[in-house]
Amino acid sequence: MSDPQIEGPTPEVERPASPPAVPGATNGYGKLPTGPVGVEPALSGPAADHDAFTEAWEPQADAEPEDDARLAPWALFAAIVALATSMFVGWGIPVAIISVIAAIMSLRRPVESRAMARWALVLGIVATVYSAGWLVWAGMQFERLG
Repeated sequence: MSDPQIEGPTPEVERPASPPAVPGATNGYGKLPTGPVGVEPALSGPAADHDAFTEAWEPQADAEPEDDARLAPWALFAAIVALATSMFVGWGIPVAIISVIAAIMSLRRPVESRAMARWALVLGIVATVYSAGWLVWAGMQFERLG
């Protein structure tokens, strides 16, 4: 059996004038980008366009912030589902924990219904306690069997 031979490139292949560069490297592939890489703004056009662009997006003083995303109703819904689940089994604890976290997040937002968020927090904590009680009870039952 003969050894395979690798042929050179055909004359149609052109070699680039400079070696390809790695982003952040100054000497092509010889130096890896180990330091911070400078970031240049990707703006096109004169600086006056940039000023007009930023002025167009500034909030107006008389306009109220419009926030349609509400978290408190979802937290309350999750807390009710978790509480209903925790009355029968302990596997509702992930939903209860999610409802507690969502209720805390909605309490920190100024546009949320605080009463709804408080109810979600209280029901979520109660569901967490009930679910944890179920899981502790189930763990004690497994110790008696084994």
